[in-house]
Amino acid sequence: MKKISPNPDAEYTVHMSEFPEPVSAEVRKPREECGIYGIFGCPEAANFTYLGLYSLQHRGQESAGIVSTNGERLYRFAGMGQVAQVFAADKLRELIGHAAIGHNRYSTTGASFLRNAQPIRVESHLGSFSLAHNGNLVNSWTLRKRLEKAGSIFQTTVDSEVVVHLMSRSGKQDFLDALAAALRQIKGAYSLLVLTRDALYAVRDPNGFRPLVLGQRPDGAYTVASETCAFDITESKYIRDIEPGELIRIDNLGVTSYYPFDRRSETLCIFENIYFSRPDSIIFNQSVYEVRKNLGRELAREHPIEADVVVAVPDSSTVAALGYAEESGIPYTIGLIRSHYIGRTFIEPEQKIRDFGAKIKYNVIESAVRDKRIVLVDDSIMRGTTSCKLISMFRNVGAKEIHLRISAPPTRFPCYYGIDIPTEKELIAATSSVAEICEYLHVDSLGYLSLANAHQAMQLNGKKQNWCDACFSGHYPLNPEDQREGNQKDLFSEYLVEEIR
Repeated sequence: MKKISPNPDAEYTVHMSEFPEPVSAEVRKPREECGIYGIFGCPEAANFTYLGLYSLQHRGQESAGIVSTNGERLYRFAGMGQVAQVFAADKLRELIGHAAIGHNRYSTTGASFLRNAQPIRVESHLGSFSLAHNGNLVNSWTLRKRLEKAGSIFQTTVDSEVVVHLMSRSGKQDFLDALAAALRQIKGAYSLLVLTRDALYAVRDPNGFRPLVLGQRPDGAYTVASETCAFDITESKYIRDIEPGELIRIDNLGVTSYYPFDRRSETLCIFENIYFSRPDSIIFNQSVYEVRKNLGRELAREHPIEADVVVAVPDSSTVAALGYAEESGIPYTIGLIRSHYIGRTFIEPEQKIRDFGAKIKYNVIESAVRDKRIVLVDDSIMRGTTSCKLISMFRNVGAKEIHLRISAPPTRFPCYYGIDIPTEKELIAATSSVAEICEYLHVDSLGYLSLANAHQAMQLNGKKQNWCDACFSGHYPLNPEDQREGNQKDLFSEYLVEEIR
């Protein structure tokens, strides 16, 4: 662990901790971009931010960071690993102040290095400030090249740093004006938190791809988070969603709302409700639990089958499986157990174990599925390799029939708005028919939820919302020309030569 204090008279102290990089098993699912949490007006701001990040751990596990302020200085601590690994009580005590922002990172652009951990903190003519970003900018490469030619020197490989340079070069002297001027130049999916010595800013992109919610604690402190599940542990009452294209400033006077962008039709990420967000959250003004129940019900109506039990691939598919069971009348049972204690590394025996990556994460309950016709509900198939291994595990314990049901349409296209979905050539649904996938997975039948029914399931209480379904349809609301050539994570690959320790 290193403590860096380059100047005893500096306005801040930076602490950084390093953990070894994870040795990851096969990635079965797409992974989320990041989770963010902010609070203003609470003497234990850093502690509550820590708790908020803990609730948002599912949105990013590579690094975590918190920046706090006492109105005079900004204090930062960041490290590699999960929230509980990064923050100890003594470090949280050093993050003093009444306001703070925090960030859990999963890298969709830039490598998993300590220097890329957020929130990033900067000094400029606008003063000291810190920024945390959830999402992905589709024009960051173009902007970065332009800024570098103009003399900007970047310290990280994350797209979020582009915002900082645009603010500094905006020519604006007022902080809010500089922030708005920078935001008007970026394109893509972003929910941002920006902390200065005297205010907390929160902004959501005009399309509203990523969720961002506003709450308030009993002591009057305002909170902002990616999902409302972070409010429950910090005793915050959900007030409302921050609207697409809205920028709010929270300070000692309360909350002030601004709309610095031209109006644009919202395109909310459909995958947030299908997979990413926790089922106990409210996002996009809807209950994630109820939406997933609806997805399962629609799936049962669209793809009925005679079977003995319904089984979920835990955890994100559990609620959809419950909906399928309720609609179909087929009993729901727990037939697959997921381990939550894999940790950051594991060691495989020298004598190879077949399907080791799947077995270390999942195990089938033989007595629940032997000699039974099962409906196996999952929320997506990406490459199909792990699904194939799971099916094999069910076959090996004597499942009589396996009918796979997916509570989403086929994923045929990559996402450029902050979700790490494989490239088109890697997605099994982009290269194979349903019949071919069925044969490859060795299932008795396979049914995907249609796109029309997925949209129908999203309309709780008849409320119609506009969704980004590009990963299913290929219809991208914003042109991702910057990133068409390769995976999002390789966007800044030419910079990823050596990590500076």
